[in-house]
Amino acid sequence: MNAALDPKRLLDQSPMNSFQVFAVCVCILLTALDGFDVLAISFAAPGIAQEWSISRAGLGVVLAMELFGMAMGSIALGGMADRFGRRPTILFCLILMTVGMYCASLVHTVNQLLIVRFFTGLGIGGMLASTNAMVAEFSNARYRSLAVILMAAGYPIGAVIGGSVATVLLQQMDWRAIFVFGAVATGMFLIVVWFCLPESIEFLANKRPKNALGRINKTLEKMGHETIARLPDVQKAAPASSYRQLFSERYRALTVLLMLGYFTHFMTFYFVLKWIPKIVVDMGYEASSAGGVLVWANVGGTLGALCLGMLTARAKLGKLLIVVLFLSFFMVCGFGLGQSTLPALSVIAAATGFFINAGVVGYYALVANAFPSTLRASGTGVVIGVGRGGAALGPVLAGVLFSSGFGLLPVSIVMGSGAMIAAVAVFLLRPLLKQHDVTANI
Repeated sequence: MNAALDPKRLLDQSPMNSFQVFAVCVCILLTALDGFDVLAISFAAPGIAQEWSISRAGLGVVLAMELFGMAMGSIALGGMADRFGRRPTILFCLILMTVGMYCASLVHTVNQLLIVRFFTGLGIGGMLASTNAMVAEFSNARYRSLAVILMAAGYPIGAVIGGSVATVLLQQMDWRAIFVFGAVATGMFLIVVWFCLPESIEFLANKRPKNALGRINKTLEKMGHETIARLPDVQKAAPASSYRQLFSERYRALTVLLMLGYFTHFMTFYFVLKWIPKIVVDMGYEASSAGGVLVWANVGGTLGALCLGMLTARAKLGKLLIVVLFLSFFMVCGFGLGQSTLPALSVIAAATGFFINAGVVGYYALVANAFPSTLRASGTGVVIGVGRGGAALGPVLAGVLFSSGFGLLPVSIVMGSGAMIAAVAVFLLRPLLKQHDVTANI
């Protein structure tokens, strides 16, 4: 037992061991679960619209409701994770998601569905914030960025796996079966997290809850490390960052451009993910086939995230992101041209997903590196909060445009322009980042 050992520094400097890899993998699976839970409503949308005769504008609101919940959950429950711990917050979010998914299978009106999807979104938003912190704190310094990228890639992976199951379910049952499956899968992760995922050592060392030392040593033993005799000294905390600083003369342009790009690209991203099944059904295909096209969009999204992660080791993130965002615009427009066959639709959806999801992952990395450490938490919170607004607005705006008589191509051009605006915002950001002495490879 070592009295002077700093467990955080030990984890930063030591190679990743099997238990750390396992903990990161659990968080990747939790993010994958989020990916399916978010898109469950997209797979179910054609059946819901047919059963309840919902207009496209009304369906847009239904598709966006959990995104509003995610915006609130990422802020409110993210704060809960900092105060009470990552593990209890993850468990609470899983309960919200399980109950919300099951209740969605029982509803009989649009208003009831809106309510349960909002509460499901609260859990999803809190889960994203909590798993992000958990992955960072279970990884060592060398592989932390890669672990976060892999966690983000879990999102489309969940949509691919869950969507494949949803496609089979829709061939035999109605849309409610999708939510029952989601509730069962989410509930199973309650058991996994309860028995297999401990609290992060860094949180225990900083917050020092009851029996913190014993819990740290138990986790260190699982990792094969030497235990400690006492908790490390708490470093003097820096003064709390004021949100006013983000909009001061020094940081105003940086903050606004990050918010603008995040907001507009998320509009594009969620337009594609939320509307693909309904668009494909309107072309005359079965709902199960439409779910398959969305699965291919997420296959492309997974590959896009992984490819961007590998390329950032060799090229500047900012330049890569600008190219990816421009190509996202053209691919969304290409999808708007429509295709005559289902395989062609799947190919264009996969290519579109490749670029738009690479843009999302790249933007996460850009935001994380753009602010100085004293403003990173508040800056990231503001940018992500505003971005969730874009995610919620995208499906609604598309629904309004469709209901106003616009065809697929003009709607795709309008919605795809969000990626173009984000590309311009990143271009304008790069000199500001140099001005603020950002040292990351961006």
